[in-house]
Amino acid sequence: MHLMSINIKTKKYLSVILLITLGLFAILRLAYWFHLENGYHDTKHQSRAQLKELVSFLSGSLSRYQSIPHVLSTNPLLANALLRQDDPDTIKPLNQYLQEIQSITESLDIYLINADGKAIAASNWHQSYSFIGQNFAFRPYFKQAIKGKLGRYFAVGTSSNKRGYYFSYPIYANSYPIEANQADAKVLGVIVVKVDVSEIEQQSTGMARASSYEFAITDPDNIIFLSSSTNWRLRSLTPITEEKNISIQESRRYANRVVSPLAIKPPYDETLNEKFQIYQISTDTAAAIDYMDSKAVMTDAGWKVHILAPMTPTYNALPPLLMLYGAIYLLFAVAFLYAVERRKNTLKLRQAHEQLEQRVKERTQALETSNKQLKETQDELIQAAKLTVIGSLSASINHEINQPLAAIRSYAQNTQTLLSRGKWDDVSSNIMTIIELTDRLAAIVSQFKSFTRKSRGNDKAISIAQCITDALTIIQPEVDKQGVELVLHNPDTKAQIWCDSIRLQQVLINLMSNAIVAMHQSSPKKLIIGVTQNERLHITIEDTGTGIEESQMKKIFDPYYTSSRQGLGLGLSISRRIVEAMQGQITVANRSEGGAIFNISLPIHASENINAKSRK
Repeated sequence: MHLMSINIKTKKYLSVILLITLGLFAILRLAYWFHLENGYHDTKHQSRAQLKELVSFLSGSLSRYQSIPHVLSTNPLLANALLRQDDPDTIKPLNQYLQEIQSITESLDIYLINADGKAIAASNWHQSYSFIGQNFAFRPYFKQAIKGKLGRYFAVGTSSNKRGYYFSYPIYANSYPIEANQADAKVLGVIVVKVDVSEIEQQSTGMARASSYEFAITDPDNIIFLSSSTNWRLRSLTPITEEKNISIQESRRYANRVVSPLAIKPPYDETLNEKFQIYQISTDTAAAIDYMDSKAVMTDAGWKVHILAPMTPTYNALPPLLMLYGAIYLLFAVAFLYAVERRKNTLKLRQAHEQLEQRVKERTQALETSNKQLKETQDELIQAAKLTVIGSLSASINHEINQPLAAIRSYAQNTQTLLSRGKWDDVSSNIMTIIELTDRLAAIVSQFKSFTRKSRGNDKAISIAQCITDALTIIQPEVDKQGVELVLHNPDTKAQIWCDSIRLQQVLINLMSNAIVAMHQSSPKKLIIGVTQNERLHITIEDTGTGIEESQMKKIFDPYYTSSRQGLGLGLSISRRIVEAMQGQITVANRSEGGAIFNISLPIHASENINAKSRK
């Protein structure tokens, strides 16, 4: 049964632990999803603002140079140079002019291309990588401008090997601007302004570092040509197919530089339209990091700008948050379990209290019944002890009663004789004697009747002297019969005690009777009764008998212990109980002259000495 109880408790605890664990898992999963989703939203919102700012900066930076080729195309020097390409005197001033414009506009290079795509003048005419004489007919910006359009293009210079953004504009033979009816006018050549994107990239990188994000700008082939990360530059977001590789080589957009794919997971898909696009990007020199991609297209420039916000801060914030949620959940779980257990314990305690109250009530009732029965039994024992004492004194009592009865009879007969003789004085004397004997007989019978009546335990203030007198009235016949000398010390004391007089008489009679029995074989026979008082009242009963053996001293008050063959051994035991019920004590000792002495010590209720002190 005990083992079964342990198994049930173990299963219960395991179930609770399982529920708490499942709840913890659910809470952590929910908290993880909620805060990760919030982190995604916050990152997305922040990336949009950063993207807008970066696109605005890039557009502003490029727009500074957009109008330069348009303005330069209006200068007659350019058209004149295209018409006189072989005249050094015409080309030389133009080179100096272009160099001056390049210095003023802070562009990277400015050069003039004829209709065949050959550069005839350039701001870098004096440099080792001068563009003069090189053919740029393959460049898209030339193709756009030769058709009469504003050309835009990013590429790595084939001569300078520098990254740049090219603005181009057509040069017409006629004056500029072209009228509506001159749309088909002949284009003599193209003026090109190359912008240094390194400076734009550097400034954009500063913005990215300040806002803790990375950026990448890609061309229509998804190749990164500008980025805040050097490891990402000239890397392709998508795999480089053979067809794509041929296209890159033909355009010579990146000169002789090698373009390799970027390690990105999952594979980049520009058509993907998910709410949050998370990519893991790794390089040879850096560990893989998750980034959220937010992109925007710069239509005029043909660029696609990517803001790549690192998710590391969001991920790093999750463990402390999950620990906090877990701690709060466990705290609430423990608090809930504590409340449940406390409620259970309270209910158990209440039930136990109610059961205890019921048991106490039952036990109290049983105890009251037992006490009542015990009291009745004790009263019966006390009454039996009284009757035992009366039984032992019956012969003396009969003698004491018979003597007055015999005397009354004798005086009555004598009075009858005296009446016949007419001796009226003697008759009157006899009648007075008969009355005295009758009163004496009535007093003895009344005292015995009162003593033998069952006591109701009514305590009140009683005179110790009267109590001793009443006891002696009962014991006197035995004293006379046994020839015992009665000695009284201070019998007329005025002290009072609070008790039941009948029960105190029983104690006194019992001790006096035992003293007379102890002196059967002794001579002389003296019964000495004394009363003294100090803080308490002391009643001593002494005899001149054989005394008490030392081995019997500790047993003499035990129930059913007696040295007499006729006694029941209850007298002294009951006497001690009666005295202790009166807040007193009873002790026994042997007299030095021989015999025993019993001492009863009782609290004083009132006395003449105490009253006298209070009056003073």
